[in-house]
Amino acid sequence: MAKELFAIFGNPVFHSKSPLMHNLAFQDLGFDACYTRYLLENGEKLKETFFTLGLKGINITVPHKEHAYNACDVLDPFAKKVGAVNTIVEKEGKLYGYNTDAPGFLKAISEFKEVKTVLFLGAGGTAQSTSTILRDEGYKVTLLNRSSPRLEKYKKEGFKTFTFDDFIPNTYDLIINMTSAGLEDDSLPAPKEILDGVIPKTKACVDVIYGKETPFLKLAKTHAKPTKDGSDMLLYQGIIAFDYFTDHTYTFDAIKDHMQKAFSL
Repeated sequence: MAKELFAIFGNPVFHSKSPLMHNLAFQDLGFDACYTRYLLENGEKLKETFFTLGLKGINITVPHKEHAYNACDVLDPFAKKVGAVNTIVEKEGKLYGYNTDAPGFLKAISEFKEVKTVLFLGAGGTAQSTSTILRDEGYKVTLLNRSSPRLEKYKKEGFKTFTFDDFIPNTYDLIINMTSAGLEDDSLPAPKEILDGVIPKTKACVDVIYGKETPFLKLAKTHAKPTKDGSDMLLYQGIIAFDYFTDHTYTFDAIKDHMQKAFSL
């Protein structure tokens, strides 16, 4: 049997730790596979590219999660519900789509106790799946986004939504940057005056970006707030994706033991 090939599709994708995480786990667990990264510029070509490269499975990062959803032949019930896919596995020529972002995210923020209300900064693909899973788990989620078009579907689903122009601040237990602001520049996910109004009253600030202290997290620290980057979210969604890639061969903890090493290298 030939070595199975896996990859992460995204744009940008060079910074991704996923190849290191998955390859360490494949190697340590003795699973004959290899994981690489692929800069996908046109999301419309996701399915075609997948088969051209002869892949067995992929993870998908920004900005292609909605394209990934459309590329699937079969959708897991949760992925279908949230309309976003970040993990695809090929089985008998068909693409099966899953969402591991949301359960990974839920596990990562579960360490913050006494959290009921959450403010999302941004309303893109990651927010789509996580807002639903958080609501299912009893959290109250409010979304704040630069412009209103992206907020329409959240409004329809009954979420409280605001743009920068009509934002009415409240007290939120957790504030989460769901955007890529600060990934490659010094920008904040929302105007500083808005953030300075809500951060002092929150319990903690979380950023989905990992591996660097973003301007958002730096600002949170000036207000003496506990912060968390996206490393745990990345790790947990990676473990769940690996479980799909290897057809549930290993336990969560076994995968975690090996994947975790990627963060100390």
